[in-house]
Amino acid sequence: MSTRGAYAKGVAKREEILDAALAVVAEHGYRKASVREIADAAGLSPAGLLHYFGSKEELFVAILRARDDRDQQQYTAEDASAAFLAIMRHNASVPGLVQLYAQLAAEAGDPSHPAHAYFRERTDRIEAFTRAQVAADQEAGLLRADLDPAWVVRSLHALADGLQTAWMLDPSLDMAAEIEQFLVLLRPV
Repeated sequence: MSTRGAYAKGVAKREEILDAALAVVAEHGYRKASVREIADAAGLSPAGLLHYFGSKEELFVAILRARDDRDQQQYTAEDASAAFLAIMRHNASVPGLVQLYAQLAAEAGDPSHPAHAYFRERTDRIEAFTRAQVAADQEAGLLRADLDPAWVVRSLHALADGLQTAWMLDPSLDMAAEIEQFLVLLRPV
């Protein structure tokens, strides 16, 4: 077998593992999703699973990357606000992934943690895109022009993360509705 064929099979297997891992973590959460459970769902041994990811922490970072990729594909819209709200609504249906995100976000404050680079890159990418969208919305008269786009983006990011934490404690909280209320405050009077 050629190296290219082996590589393609490895990539396909990794995607298969991530599909299984997303389902396991979404259902059971970060703490209850063991490497053994994910390996079983993917039809592998725990050692076989870690062959593709190196460590449990790297597997969990890969799960978050896969979640981001899928959210981006599914919720891409011309209206960035509508896409953001749709993702927040979707998050309420995948509590385990919200738990994983919150847990790794806290742990990633340590620069030596495997998730540190992921969260830095993710934050930079999302905030750059969102700052550009806020500036365009201000130019179009959809958002108050007196607000600093960077402040708006940081505030939305902090609000979304904080709401996810609050929602984990009280799942009756409507995260998207709370964000919609904040967005109303940003509109011109």
